[in-house]
Order: sequence, then structure tokens, then C-alpha cells
Amino acid sequence: MGRAWEGVRGWASVGVWTSSLPGVEELTVDVLRAWARTALADLARARTEIDELNVYPVPDGDTGTNLYLTWEAACDALPKGELTFTEAIQAFGRGALLGARGNSGVITSQLIRACGLRLDENLPHHTAADPQMSEAAAFADALRYAADAAYGAVAQPVEGTMLTVARAAATGAMTAANDGKTLADVCLAAVASARQALTRTTEQLDVLRRAGVVDAGGAGLVVILGAMESVLTGQHVRVDVPARVEPQGESAQSQEGPAYEVMYLLDAPDDKIGDFRQALAALGDSVVVVGGDALWNVHVHTDDVGAAIEHGIDIGRPHRIRVTHFDDQAHHHEPAPGRAVIAVVAGEGLAGLFSEAGARIIRGGPGRRCSTGELLQAIEQSQAPEIVILPNDQDSIAVAEAAATAARQDGIRVAVIPTRAQVQGLAAIAVHDADRSFDDDVVHLSAAAGQTRHGAVTIAVKDAWTMAGRCRIGDALGVVDGDFALITADLEEAALEVVDRLLGGGGELLTIVTGRDADPALADAVERHVRRQRKDVDVVVYDGGQDRYPLLIGVE
Repeated sequence: MGRAWEGVRGWASVGVWTSSLPGVEELTVDVLRAWARTALADLARARTEIDELNVYPVPDGDTGTNLYLTWEAACDALPKGELTFTEAIQAFGRGALLGARGNSGVITSQLIRACGLRLDENLPHHTAADPQMSEAAAFADALRYAADAAYGAVAQPVEGTMLTVARAAATGAMTAANDGKTLADVCLAAVASARQALTRTTEQLDVLRRAGVVDAGGAGLVVILGAMESVLTGQHVRVDVPARVEPQGESAQSQEGPAYEVMYLLDAPDDKIGDFRQALAALGDSVVVVGGDALWNVHVHTDDVGAAIEHGIDIGRPHRIRVTHFDDQAHHHEPAPGRAVIAVVAGEGLAGLFSEAGARIIRGGPGRRCSTGELLQAIEQSQAPEIVILPNDQDSIAVAEAAATAARQDGIRVAVIPTRAQVQGLAAIAVHDADRSFDDDVVHLSAAAGQTRHGAVTIAVKDAWTMAGRCRIGDALGVVDGDFALITADLEEAALEVVDRLLGGGGELLTIVTGRDADPALADAVERHVRRQRKDVDVVVYDGGQDRYPLLIGVE
């Protein structure tokens, strides 16, 4: 395959998305989207470094991973299309709540939700009430409200953690807002205060001092706030995770504590949560209960798993229960043999690419959706204890999730990477490394897929209404990130417009996948256009053999 596959590998590397909203002075849905994408990219870059800092509350080395997966869940929950700020912030907060992982992820979900609720109340352009606050003051007040809510969600707050960093950020922001600073300046003050607070955590908490590290959750929060600084200033801010310093005392790895982490979602009345939180605190530590409006995310470290769940049953309905034995979790961070990647593919050429990269193949694509039974059969035939599924189109994601749920009941570890296009699947498989731990590999694959913008061109086979308007049989249609974005009379014109739109958000590599019976001149025309207009962009082309779509296009 040669050069084409090398191009895909380069395309799949995780980069940092740079804001295209310079000089922002108003918090809008576009700003929220930009912040979400920027923070996700930054967390992907910093994830391993944050994991290495993780010694509190349990030295299980997964804080960076949990923060990344929590933030990814929030991003995935943010709908495309036109939204009000209220709709966007509610969806983002709910996604974080439902997808929160670990102690740090649950606290982060509370910060997101509380900050969003307060912004929606206070921002003058989001309410019919008379404006009482400037954008800068509203943002600072929201950070303060979020920090207070996070402290309130933790049964026994501890200083020297991400709670301390959150409060410092809010204090810095409030000081700047009270001085009449702009929105960007308030954010700069919040980030600067958070960074200073982070460096002090080493001396605030004995376990951090003994290990010679700053708090891992606090480091992740600084990365997230730094992403907002990038968006508001229009200049990317690289947030370097502080390195270890000389340990002072015995290793933090000797720390003892409860043996299990218990997490679940809980449907329960809001007025029952205060007593419930204190009941959990009597069972163990690291108790965090966040949420509201009768839906809660519960987290506790305990030796009595049954009692932790029974307390939830006493006041409501626990579901999506996860129990982790810390000794087993530490073992899972070692490279595990016997991992299989299962990919749903749309053409013979694509099947060859995925197979060469080591994936097991299931045929899918337009008009041929794979079934849960086919995926379960492939999982069983692999005989692997760890499975990664690449659905590679929107409709197959739910099928893959159903198969994963069934396989997990048999004790198999399964992760579904939510790839919505074949080119995202190629980006993911390109960075797969079976020698990594399972969680590490899943994060790399997810990040690679998420950083890949995708498009396609096709010919309308019937009259229909699309997102771009009404099309007629024979019209050329351009697809951008899963939506029909344009209608033209000429397939080449559509392809060039799709490419220009994808590259409009930046990019260094364009990958073109040609379909079955596609005219070779079409890909040639696109390649010439890009080489002429964007000399800074590399172009690779290979044969995918997919039906219905003469070109699939990816940009990294």
C-alpha cells in the first residue's frame, strides 16, 4: 500500500485544534463548541502526563484518561445544527454527567453543569430580563458558582485537589471582573490563578508532597481552562503539565484505602441526596454525588460494594453500575495480549486497508447495515479478552453498542469507538497499538477519530429534501461531517466545494478514497485543485471500492 497508508498514519496523529474565533467578547454556542473541541484536543495531548501524576485519592494512574473520556462524552452529546445557548449548555452538561469517569470526571461534570446553568441565568443576551451583568462579570460569577457547587458535591472536601484549583480560578476571575476587565482578560486571570494554585497543591497534600507531584485533577482543570483562553484570545495556549519534583518521603504507592471504586447513575428525588451523600461517606471516602433534577452521578471508594448500591436503592433507582477493584485496574494498565479490532467496512479496497492494519472485517456500508449478531459472532470468533469496535458509520454505532453490552455480560472488555465515517475508522486503526494497555489504546483511537473531519460526494437517486435544500434525481450532493451541505449540477464542482469547506477549518493532510466505478479523473481534479490552492497540504489517494459515494474525503 506504501505511500497512501503512510499518509493515513500521519493524518491520524492527534493535533491541537486552534480557535477560529479571535477576539471573542461574547459567550455563544459557537464559543462553547470551539472550547469543547479545543479542550478535547488538549486533554488528548496531556492525558498520559496527567495519568502519571495521579497518586490521589488512589494511585491508579487514570485521572487523565477519565478526564478525557468525560469531556469526550460531553462533546458527543452536543448536537449539531442550530441551537439556543440554553439547549447547547444543557446538552453539554448532561453529556458530562452521564459520561463522567472516576472521581475527577464526576467533579468536572459538576463544574460544567453548574457553570453552564449560571451562565444561562446571567448572560444578558440569553434572557429577556434587563441586563445585570457584563459578559466578563457573568463568566466570573459562573466560575465562582461552579466551584461552590463542586465543593458542595463532595462529602469531605480536601484542599490541594482540583477543588482548590477551581476556587482559585474563580477568585482570580472575580478580581479581574470587579476591576472592569474584558472577558478575555477575566479568562486570562482565571487561568493564571489556577496555574499558581496548581503549583501549591504539592505542599498542601502530604501524598502529593511525598510523590513530588501536583494534583492530577487540578492539572486537568488547568488544561480545560487554558482551552477557553485559547478560544477567547484567538491564540492557542499550550498548557504544559508540571513535571515531577524531588519526592519528599516514602512513595505514595504505599498508600492504603478502600479496595473498590463504585459508580452509578441514580434516579432519585433531589431532597434525598444530602442524607444519601452522608450515608455513603460513612462507608468509605472520595464520595462525590453530582447532578440535579432527579438524575445523579454517584461515586465512592469503599470496601462494602453491596451497601454502597443498597443506599441508592433505598432512595431511588441505581443503573449503569460500574465496580472497579483497584488491584485489577492496576493490572489492566499493563500491556494485555489478545486484543482484537473489529471494523465495519464499506468496500473491498477499504477491507484491504483495515485487514492489513490487523482488523477483523465485517461488511457494511450504504444499504448493507451489519447486525448485532454479526458483531457478536466476530467477537466470539476472535476469542480475545479485549475488543475494540470501529462501526465507521452513524447507523452502525447503536448496533455496535448493543453488541458490546451483550459481550460485556460474558466478561469481555469491549470499547466502541464512535467512528461515523470510514475515514475516521482509518484514522483510528492507524494508531492502534496492541502493546499499549487497553484504556490507553482506546483513548488514542478515540482521539485520532475525533480529530478527523470527513466529507463525501454522491449523486441523488431520487427527489428529496436535504439539509441543503431540495435535490432532484441526478444532482451532485456534497456531504460535510455527516450532513448534506450542498447541491450542484456537477460532481467535480461538489467535490471541490466539500474539500474547500473541510480545509477551511485548517488541515495539513487531505486523504481521498475513491469508490467503485468512480471516474479516476474526479480524484485527479481534486488533487490538482488542492496542490494549486493549498501548497501546504499533502494529498494521498487510494481505492476504497465503496458503493454510492465516488469520493470519501478526510482532513487532518
